Amino acid sequence: MKRKAAIGKCPICETRLRVTELTCPSCSTRIVSDLMTCPFCNLPSDALAFLWAFLKARGNIKEVEKDLGISYPTVRKRLDELLASLDLASGAESSSTHRLEVFERLRKGEISVDEAVAALGVESKEA
Repeated sequence: MKRKAAIGKCPICETRLRVTELTCPSCSTRIVSDLMTCPFCNLPSDALAFLWAFLKARGNIKEVEKDLGISYPTVRKRLDELLASLDLASGAESSSTHRLEVFERLRKGEISVDEAVAALGVESKEA
């Protein structure tokens, strides 16, 4: 029987759950306490799948693109989201993620050049 992963958030209020008990399957020893979980235990399954692909590719973004069938900006966006989920992101990475999202939307034709310029906060040189 395949083991199931523990959920990381409360299904009612979405607060991060805490581990309060561990049991030894061999001798049935129980440890009851307020225990810390690893930061990876609380990641959603799609973030874990991305992390797995990223590690398997040894950080090679081109390999991650091929493995997951996604574009370079999407790989960067997911990496930035993963770093943010693990509290490892800086403000610069957040800004870079926003810029990549705008460029990706522009590439797909979802927004116009003027909308992209406005979203990026670029001042027009026309005056």
